Amino acid sequence: MSAFDKAKDKAEQLIGKGKEKLGQATDNEEMEAAGKRDQLKGEVKEAGHDIRDKAAGAAKDAKDSLRDDK
Repeated sequence: MSAFDKAKDKAEQLIGKGKEKLGQATDNEEMEAAGKRDQLKGEVKEAGHDIRDKAAGAAKDAKDSLRDDK
């Protein structure tokens, strides 16, 4: 995952946390829920990027292993 993608995912989570806290402070349930959704979206994106990176690493390892066998 690129550093830019990771930063975007973390920013989305932080913005969501801020919305959630603001919603709690102002007793605005809609904003609080929107904040929780934003946090979850950021976490899901981050997990997806992590899985993609692990798969790419495993594919590279397998490719390197095949090269070493020749």
